[in-house]
Amino acid sequence: MKVVAFNGSARKDGNTALLIRHVFTELEKTGVETELVQLAGHIIRGCTACYLCWERKDHRCAVKNDMVNDCIEKMAGADGIVLGSPTYFADVSAEMKALIDRSGMVARANGDLFRRKVGAAVVAERRGGANHVFATINNFFLIGQMIIPGSVYWNFGMGRQVGEVEQDEEGVRTMHVLGENMAWLLKKIHGAE
Repeated sequence: MKVVAFNGSARKDGNTALLIRHVFTELEKTGVETELVQLAGHIIRGCTACYLCWERKDHRCAVKNDMVNDCIEKMAGADGIVLGSPTYFADVSAEMKALIDRSGMVARANGDLFRRKVGAAVVAERRGGANHVFATINNFFLIGQMIIPGSVYWNFGMGRQVGEVEQDEEGVRTMHVLGENMAWLLKKIHGAE
């Protein structure tokens, strides 16, 4: 089994990535393969509403000059998907929103490509606004007919400067429990013990 995570932060290896790695720690303990894709440094534009994905039905977005088709391929090949984003004015980063819109459109155009995969949101915040980020990501999972595991709290970690989320004991614990629950759910879905 494999889980691929997408870090939507402009900071490569920043707080969002640190939180994702805590989820990965628990997944890897159970033998789940993990991969982290960082959107930092990549220019990703939003959906152009051309609807060519609905005509072609080839699991690809018609916009080909960025990394989104590679991301869609990784999502389609994974058993679980983690989307992580910092909180930017109470929502996901622009890159994460573009990935959600384009991969979501391609998935729907191709018979709900991510249907019944396990999806988990991870949110880094300085102080507030994370509920909307969490909802944006989970709405993507739900409309795609994905299955969302819970944790002991919403999947938030607080910190501004790189590394500060490590001081948020409740946030770190939440990520570990999320990883445990995601691993358990993946194993139940795939009939493994």
